[in-house]
Amino acid sequence: MLNVQAIDQYYGGSHTLRGVSLSLKRGKCLALLGRNGVGKTTLLKCLMGVLPVASGSIHFNGQDITRLSPHQRAARGIAYVPQGRDIFARLTVEENIVMGMAAKPASAARRIKGEIFELFPVLKSMLARRGGDLSGGQQQQLAIARALVAEPSLIIFDEPTEGIQPSIIKDIGKVISLLRARGDIGILLCEQYFDFAREQADEFVVLSRGEVVAAGDRSQIDGDDVRRHLSV
Repeated sequence: MLNVQAIDQYYGGSHTLRGVSLSLKRGKCLALLGRNGVGKTTLLKCLMGVLPVASGSIHFNGQDITRLSPHQRAARGIAYVPQGRDIFARLTVEENIVMGMAAKPASAARRIKGEIFELFPVLKSMLARRGGDLSGGQQQQLAIARALVAEPSLIIFDEPTEGIQPSIIKDIGKVISLLRARGDIGILLCEQYFDFAREQADEFVVLSRGEVVAAGDRSQIDGDDVRRHLSV
C-alpha cells in the first residue's frame, strides 16, 4: 500500500532525513519510533506533501505520489492527524468534522455517518460547541474523527497520546485496534509512548538522526537495539 524508498530531505543546511525507506501493508499498523528531534514529524510531513523531498520516492497503492500536493494525496485516500491536533478553534465540532470531507468528490454526500459517533460518542453531544472549548482529549478525538470521515485507506497519526489523559489514551487505543481489525486501512503511528506503540504495532521502524536504525515485526520491538535508541 505505502512504499517509501530512500527519501532525503534538507532544512537549510541540515540533512534532516537520510535515505529513509519503509513499507506498510493494508490492514497493518506500522509504528514510527524515535526520540524527539530525530525526524519523525518531518518524515510524516513529507509523506503528506507538506514538505518536499530532495530525492527518493513515495508510492501509494501502486502510484508515484512523490510530487503530488497535500490535497491530491488526501483525495487518493491519505488522512493525517497532526501533532497538536490543529482543530479549528472557532468552528463548531460539527463544522470541524465536515471539514474532513473536503477532499471527497463534489458529488459525495457531506453527511457524518453514525459510526463516527459510535467510535467517539462524546462528540455527538458536542456538535454545536466550538472546537476551542473542548478539552485536549476531546480535541484529539475530534481530530481523529475529522480524518476518518474522509474514509481513508491510510491514516497517519503524529503523537496521538501527547498531553492526553490516560482514560482518553485507552479510548484512542480502542479506536486504532478497531481500525486494524477492519483490515481495509493502513495505519502509520508516530508515537513517543512506547507501551502504546507496542500494543498497537504489527511492525516498527526506529529513526535516529534522520535515518532508519532498526526495523522489524512486533516480536522484535522489545529488543535491546530498539530500546537503546529510545532511551534518554
